Amino acid sequence: MITNIFEKTRPLNYLILAIALLVCFCLYFYSNGLLNDGWSSLGYGALYFVISVSSLALINFITLKNTLTKNNNFSVLLFFLFILFSPKIFSNGEILLSNFFLLLALRRLISLKSMKEPKEKLFDASFWIFIAALFHFWSIVYILLVFISIILHVSRDFKNWLIPFIALFSVVVLFFGVNLYFDKSLTQYLFAQSYLSFDFTYFETVYQNIALALFASISLLFFISMILTINTKALNLQSSYKKVLFSFVLGVTIYILSANKDNSCLMFCFAPLAIMGGNFIEGLQNKLLKEIVLDVIILLGVFFFVMSL
Repeated sequence: MITNIFEKTRPLNYLILAIALLVCFCLYFYSNGLLNDGWSSLGYGALYFVISVSSLALINFITLKNTLTKNNNFSVLLFFLFILFSPKIFSNGEILLSNFFLLLALRRLISLKSMKEPKEKLFDASFWIFIAALFHFWSIVYILLVFISIILHVSRDFKNWLIPFIALFSVVVLFFGVNLYFDKSLTQYLFAQSYLSFDFTYFETVYQNIALALFASISLLFFISMILTINTKALNLQSSYKKVLFSFVLGVTIYILSANKDNSCLMFCFAPLAIMGGNFIEGLQNKLLKEIVLDVIILLGVFFFVMSL
């Protein structure tokens, strides 16, 4: 049944996901007492919800515009379900904002395959990545995807290699200008995030531990499936899928390096993993197997969400 609904792009699908996201947002904020500060809490909640909806829309745009999946909504559904594995994301504004800016960067980098305005796309992607790093410092490693994209598409023009540094200079000037206005408090905030942490003993409940283990298993399945099938993809799309694979690896790297680590940091893996998962599901020939895979991920997402309330 779920497969029948999301195997085609329909306005109903987006309405279902928007309502489901809103319900989950409200339940999480209410059950965890995040609305106790009145209008301030409601304002932040509304902002985080808008960012989440915008992230879903970006995933949908990236996959369909660049034909990374066929005409279906499996990827955007999986992105939503992965959030349910770690609903603490709903209240983590820094992660939500940083991931949103990385999605903007990914959109520009994948569109490089058209070879139209490559310098503008490289600058935009680099700029968004450095902006993302202001909210979550270690998302800066995503800049490696810009250089990987240069190698894949426009490595012969040496000027393209300088563009990320120009974007860095632009963001640094912007950052220090805003920082002076806020009396250097932003610098202190950024430095507080910039240390390495390999502490993986952050779990507050056993369910967070189980969620990480199951998420890692699903990730491994989708990742290996993409590696094994990438050569069967259309030649003009293979570079885009390679960027998706590298994006996932960089997302895992961000999670590993992040200070103040928790399962929310896994969000940097969600977008590429959702795209890989969408390809995996649409590639299954057995309709019953498709339904089983989707139903299992839905049940797991709902279970971990309920356990967080």
